[in-house]
Amino acid sequence: MELNVLMNTEPWQWPENAGEICLQVLRDSQASESDRLIAAELVGDPVAVNDAVVETLLFIATSDNEPEKLRGQALISLGPVLELAEWEGFEDPEEMPITQDTFLKMQATLAQLFHDERVAKDVRRSALEASIRFGSDWHEQAVKKAYADGDEDWKLTAVFCMQYLPGFKKQILESLHSDNPLIHEHAVHAAGNWELSEAWNHIADLASSSDIDKELRLAAIQALGTIEPEKSEMILHDLTSDHEQEVVDAAYESLGMVDGSLSSFDDDLDDEDLD
Repeated sequence: MELNVLMNTEPWQWPENAGEICLQVLRDSQASESDRLIAAELVGDPVAVNDAVVETLLFIATSDNEPEKLRGQALISLGPVLELAEWEGFEDPEEMPITQDTFLKMQATLAQLFHDERVAKDVRRSALEASIRFGSDWHEQAVKKAYADGDEDWKLTAVFCMQYLPGFKKQILESLHSDNPLIHEHAVHAAGNWELSEAWNHIADLASSSDIDKELRLAAIQALGTIEPEKSEMILHDLTSDHEQEVVDAAYESLGMVDGSLSSFDDDLDDEDLD
């Protein structure tokens, strides 16, 4: 199966050897950079990842002879399996696609790459963005430093990381007013993830606006599913009649989160009545 076929097939429909197909391309120094980038992106899916995949991604990420863009993608592709480890842990090894030894090596390598200032900036940024999916003690200071950096790219990385790391409410609210559209979008995701009620008016306006960047609007619709669910419900219902199908789909998905939040709220009230 060719890479373009895998790209256009849902991961749960991939053959069992999908990871091996991608590994062959990744390990082939004669393959085009574009094909290797695609392969690196595809193996980031938990369906394809295993110890051999992680070892190959780490080898590429730490190699000065590899293109910086490929090194960065190799690191970013480690993020999903780190997040899976955050959720699942290693109490039941059979539930994880990698071993704990591989996981520990991955964490150590990501930290080493980030802290080595001789490494290219974009590779270091990718190391931080990947590693943040499984919290470590060094992350808080790293994100603070990145946010305070005068370099806009570092600030973008910092705000991305704030989706996963608590304690940055002030910076998230500041970033909602950034002129950089990507920083703005990541701030919306972060506000939704941490349910920042102070951001509701701003995010509700974004969700209702049809003349802004579509990705920013979709991020705002998603965030409404967790911020002020009672206030968000009517807006989301209105958006289910939007002429853009992506907006409609996002609104329905967000309503599912709202319904879940309101049900939990009602259960809490019932428990209080019983008391």
